[in-house]
Amino acid sequence: MSLKVGLREREAGVFILSTSGRLDTNTYPVLEARVDQVLTNSPRAIVFDMSGLDYVSSMGVRVIIKAEKALAKTGGKVIMTNLQPQIEKVFEIIKALPSFSIFKNTQEMDDYLDKMQKKTLED
Repeated sequence: MSLKVGLREREAGVFILSTSGRLDTNTYPVLEARVDQVLTNSPRAIVFDMSGLDYVSSMGVRVIIKAEKALAKTGGKVIMTNLQPQIEKVFEIIKALPSFSIFKNTQEMDDYLDKMQKKTLED
């Protein structure tokens, strides 16, 4: 099975990568190329919408951790949303969940992003 990765800029500096299929040893370069493309734009946040992701291997996790480390240097965030139960379990097992923001759905993510932006304007 292949991996499809959609990319759109939700708002200035916030990029959404929508994944579907399998993120494994054979397909991780597809996501890695998109992440590298986004990182050239100095993003404030990268949102991984994983609603269509069926499987993730350690190589897929590595790409997400790479993005998180790159954004941490500039104060940016990695956000994961719409994780299927089996994908969430992988992140629980490797104990990566505390370092990422994970949302049950897009509305919960939108509420968080709205709150984050209002706080920035108030400061």
